[in-house]
Amino acid sequence: MTSLYSPAQRFLPVDRRGMQARGWDEVDVVFVTGDAYIDHYSFAMAILGRVLEDNGFRVAILSQPDWRSCEPWRQFGRPRLFFAVSAGNMDSMINHYTANKKVRNDDAYSPGGRIHLRPDRATLPYCQRAREAFPGVPVIAGGVEASLRRLAHYDYWSDTVRPSILLDAKADLVAYGMGEETIVEMARRFQAGKTAKDMRDMRGVAYALGASEAPPEDGVVRLPSFEEVKADKEAFLAATRQIHRETSPFNAKTLVQFHGRRAVVQTPPQLPVSQERMDYYYGLPYARRPHPSYREPIPAFEMIKDSVTIMRGCFGGCTFCSITAHQGRTIQSRSEQSVLSELRAMGQDPEFKGTVSDIGGPTANMYQMRCTKPEVEKICRRLSCVSPTICKNLGTSHGPLTRLMQKAREVKGVDKVLVASGIRMDLARLSPEYMKELASHHVGGRLKVAPEHVNQGVLALMKKPTHDTFEDFAAKFAAENRAAGKKQFLVPYFIASHPGSDLKAMIELALFLKKNGYKPDQVQDFIPAPFDLATAMYYTGRHPETGQALPIARNLRDRKLQRALLQFFKPENYFEVREALLKAGRKDLIGEGCECLIPSRPPRQAILVRRERAQRDFGEHVHHVEPKEPCAGYRPKRPSARRRRTGRTRVDA
Repeated sequence: MTSLYSPAQRFLPVDRRGMQARGWDEVDVVFVTGDAYIDHYSFAMAILGRVLEDNGFRVAILSQPDWRSCEPWRQFGRPRLFFAVSAGNMDSMINHYTANKKVRNDDAYSPGGRIHLRPDRATLPYCQRAREAFPGVPVIAGGVEASLRRLAHYDYWSDTVRPSILLDAKADLVAYGMGEETIVEMARRFQAGKTAKDMRDMRGVAYALGASEAPPEDGVVRLPSFEEVKADKEAFLAATRQIHRETSPFNAKTLVQFHGRRAVVQTPPQLPVSQERMDYYYGLPYARRPHPSYREPIPAFEMIKDSVTIMRGCFGGCTFCSITAHQGRTIQSRSEQSVLSELRAMGQDPEFKGTVSDIGGPTANMYQMRCTKPEVEKICRRLSCVSPTICKNLGTSHGPLTRLMQKAREVKGVDKVLVASGIRMDLARLSPEYMKELASHHVGGRLKVAPEHVNQGVLALMKKPTHDTFEDFAAKFAAENRAAGKKQFLVPYFIASHPGSDLKAMIELALFLKKNGYKPDQVQDFIPAPFDLATAMYYTGRHPETGQALPIARNLRDRKLQRALLQFFKPENYFEVREALLKAGRKDLIGEGCECLIPSRPPRQAILVRRERAQRDFGEHVHHVEPKEPCAGYRPKRPSARRRRTGRTRVDA
């Protein structure tokens, strides 16, 4: 059995013993991450570490260090080139807290799903500890958290506009977006004796100037300052419009935003990588497993271990989603040969059980789809290629994907290839061949789709297709199932409390669910993530492009009512649904009729749940009565009717 610290160990070193086992007396780059170290390309520390390693650099992984001291940062010695810091695959605040700002019960990126293994706003203490451990070593921040907070942004958890993460973290640079090309170029420049200031000409970086340094003037867009966007929501909307207008790598300009006397500068995004480079990234020698030092399963790995990523990027431009902001709007795909090579390796792995859990990416069916007119793509500033309608220049052929799926299930050792990534329904329904292939071979009984809502106004704000798109897709999927002789079902996902969604819109959604027999077990609560257009809507109460005033579910009670309407059929939601219906003037939906959402009288389970909540929230101050056999309850005609005269109500009836 190979020793954990053997020189032949496939993993990058995670401590000094591992470094010494490779015969290293120092490392070039220490990659600090808030996630457990999983050597799989789905995790940033693995793909960036392997790319650096393949380019001749010595990389160590500092995973989930104890941020209360800088000692963990010193275990590898002084890095020769720089610290690369990431909060992990998720923004640490979204990782830690629910939409109701309650601490989550687990962390999918930690061993055993344990919480509290990374701090809030992890990028900040990680960068500060790196500086404390070795003053003078450059600190480069990256990952989703740093990318989405590179300029002044609204922070949901503090309900404030916060400055660029560069100033809080005191990082030398932020490398935003997908960072393979960026991090290698930085390493080469540092190797050549350059400084962080010498890298300000690179694409895909943001940096803070000193108070005495003047920002560039030519070809730049000057945003409203941090002080302006913090004080004035109209200025925040203007900045949001300008930022998102400059997101195409083919025509984006440099952005400048002052924070007091200091300017934060963002260069244009990195250009999309070629198919050859995608094959290179995903073909590196990953162990495809968590580091063997872990003794507990890591939920995120269990979810992706048998999946295959075939592309990155998304041109959907959904206003509540950060994928486009981080991975880009341009689809970057692997070659068919690269994907099949990975599948063959999986088929030969004795631990592989024969089922590929997912073949896809951010979206399952955008593989090799690109703008058919490069000359138009270079000047186009649309935020979505499919909203409000599918662009006529977009190549929507599912042919390459269909052929790949057919060949994938023929690989030796692979019994079944499932599609679990989100299906873009407006594209899928354009290809009868893809629909047939999908229903006949690639659905494991249930297919997850994300119509998100039924109200047309809300869907337009989300940049999602109209509701009839979902209806048409559902009908075609059902027809293909019948033709294949299969019983398979759609599992639609919906969002509560999205900007623009009020109680009336949610009641419309609830009525649709009742009519069609959908009972979603899992629902999404809108979380305003930094940078997203929907977050600007939430914060300002207006649409950033049109200035239209929008209804916003801002307080937790309003959000709870919207969520309850999505699951109106659950007894424990009875009283919230009733409150929502009465508040919206829809008393007609309370009763015993088939069109009603809830009965006129609360089910016993609803009463028991309310009593339990009261006991939990108020303890001894609430009278507790043990459940007994059902009784007649309060009778108005009994001799003593004092309860009725005083207006009191029983909490236990």
